[in-house]
Amino acid sequence: MTRLAVIGAGITGVTTASSLMDRGYDVTLFDRNRYAAMQTSFANGGQLSASNAETWNRWSTVFKGMKWMMTRGAPLLVNPKPSWHKYSWMAEFVASIPQYRANTIETTRMAIAARGLLREKAERHGFDFDCEDRGILHIYTNKAEFDHATEVNKLLAEGGLDRRAVAPEEVRQIEPALRGDFYGGYYTESDFTGDIHRYTTGLAKSIEAGGAALRFGTDVDAIDVDDNGVRITWSRNNESQTEAFDAIVVCAGVESRRIGAQLGDRVNVYPVKGYSITVRLDDEESQRAAPWISLLDDEAKVVTSRLGKDRFRIAGTAEFNGYNLDIRDDRIRPLVKWCERFFPGVSTEHAIPWAGLRPMMPNMMPKVGQGVRDRVYYNTGHGHLGWTLSAVTAEMVSEMVAASKVINGHSGRQVSKTSEVRRAKAA
Repeated sequence: MTRLAVIGAGITGVTTASSLMDRGYDVTLFDRNRYAAMQTSFANGGQLSASNAETWNRWSTVFKGMKWMMTRGAPLLVNPKPSWHKYSWMAEFVASIPQYRANTIETTRMAIAARGLLREKAERHGFDFDCEDRGILHIYTNKAEFDHATEVNKLLAEGGLDRRAVAPEEVRQIEPALRGDFYGGYYTESDFTGDIHRYTTGLAKSIEAGGAALRFGTDVDAIDVDDNGVRITWSRNNESQTEAFDAIVVCAGVESRRIGAQLGDRVNVYPVKGYSITVRLDDEESQRAAPWISLLDDEAKVVTSRLGKDRFRIAGTAEFNGYNLDIRDDRIRPLVKWCERFFPGVSTEHAIPWAGLRPMMPNMMPKVGQGVRDRVYYNTGHGHLGWTLSAVTAEMVSEMVAASKVINGHSGRQVSKTSEVRRAKAA
């Protein structure tokens, strides 16, 4: 049986391992953490949101970043400390502005396909992830943001998404718990939410039961690739060993840049930090006062998800500050204040803070495909849409592996009819 290694056990790595196993491969999954989904896939905003597929490559984003540079609690914060990686990444970000329209449309298409595939995997593997199938409501407190959303809606529609405008009265009808004055909103009934950590760990346990080898709590010390295969040297508890594989798929989040450089590839992901709080709804009053509809405040760059009866996730902000995981009070406080502003009946006494590093490419498109070497593949760089896009990019990279003559023999491996049927059902 063809042996494949997957590096990284976040949502992207675990879904990739699952998709490879669906095609009959023997998969080994590596992660330096003791469990799956312990980094960026631990406590994100929870939205599976084709309605949030707009890429950030616009001049207004650049101007906002410059304006907010000295505002510590701003939605977008750039540390001005010189860094070649940061400023060269930003130069490529600006250079990708002409691709804004095409990339937004393509991301929308991928997101729509991915939502169905994520559902199909959960149903087939039989685990729960606190899914709330109630749609996502974008809210706007001023005309300028609403007008921009109207323009974005044209691109989302080209990508196949049905998202409709709603008046202020309907905003309150869709989510009665919401307080405040609004100019309007946009509602996407087909979007939904869920707990990324529960999903990833549930899928990881299922694929392990199905035969995957999970090398958790391990450090990948060396990766050697030649015409005959891939050799990975890894260590755990000061003991080291080397294993041989036919190919490798790198799904290592912000570490993908370092690993890619070792393999001769330029994977220009930058670690864009995001924050979240998980508000414990320990009393009945807070449970009644918290929303069930998922929200997205475009101006504040805040998203929310209800994770079961007793948890309310609020996430957002983007911070360009290198490989820094410090949880800053001045970045958490705006999330708490946002909750208190729009949901005053919710107690924020127990709000658990978290920070994670989104692996973001300059053009906001994930890097999915083969590296410079025949046996090396990548599925990484999803930015703020890793949860949303993971299932479809897992299918994409798995089909590329299955088509490889080097890995599978002279004719390559045909995609199974079972896999085709699953994708059709998911769509």
